Amino acid sequence: MFTEFYLRNKMLISKHEWEGKILSIKSSVSEDLQDKEKAKTALTNEFLRAIKERLPDEPFAVLFSGGVDSSLIALLAKRAGKDFTCYTIGFQDDNSKEPEDIMSATVAARELGLKIKTRIVDLEQAEELIKKTAKILGSELNNVVNIGVGGVVLGCIEMAKKDGVKYLFSGLGSEEIFAGYQRHKLAEDKQAECWQGLLNMYERDLLRDAAVSSSTKVSLLTPFLDEQLIATAMRVPAEHKINNTASKLILREVAEELRLPKDIAWRGKRAAQYGSRLDKAIDKLARKNGFKFKKDYLRSLD
Repeated sequence: MFTEFYLRNKMLISKHEWEGKILSIKSSVSEDLQDKEKAKTALTNEFLRAIKERLPDEPFAVLFSGGVDSSLIALLAKRAGKDFTCYTIGFQDDNSKEPEDIMSATVAARELGLKIKTRIVDLEQAEELIKKTAKILGSELNNVVNIGVGGVVLGCIEMAKKDGVKYLFSGLGSEEIFAGYQRHKLAEDKQAECWQGLLNMYERDLLRDAAVSSSTKVSLLTPFLDEQLIATAMRVPAEHKINNTASKLILREVAEELRLPKDIAWRGKRAAQYGSRLDKAIDKLARKNGFKFKKDYLRSLD
């Protein structure tokens, strides 16, 4: 089975090794894909390869929000003739609104003809999930973002494990290589911000996801963090990735050319903790337990 380049013997490599790998890629590429059509062709080829190499011969799943990243992964897996399920989780209680990711994922799955399983947790169930996530991550990784995002990943993994799934596709990395965050819009040098974001992913994302993956014995498959795809994406100048009104421009155009419906390809992205509303659950639990700040409530779980 394919092994992600940030893992060795199913364990996360060191921060020093990760930074060395990213800096090695940086030193080996230049922004030579100035022609947008050539850039799209190169990205299409690399993405198709990255997906194909990771497709297991046993049951797998897609961590699904209905956005461009997870939808493109699911579309190409389906086109490869694979049978799999998409999983989405969200928080809702009382008369609060339905989680955005549940709504978008359901619509996208219907439009793409995908199998999907959704789970809406109430406040009591969210508390249980948050506590389990905090226990897995430990005090060093216990912060509002890690618990919010990690809770989404853990919740979907728990659903998938009940169906015998050992591999879960994730869109992790797309925001960094295609300039998908607000900080990329604000940065004077947007490409430099992409490189810095990739370096920072170790502490911000990989430690968290590796801890959840290891504790559940479910492997995360991350085609956007494919070494060759990273290199190709970083050959594309920032002007093809982001402007004042939209982000991940070239990825969305590639997705459309691969026949992902336009409304899905151009759906705005909300971070997992917000699209699932799990961050709202953390806020409610903090106030319920007498804490003014979410971080103090989470620290009380250590």
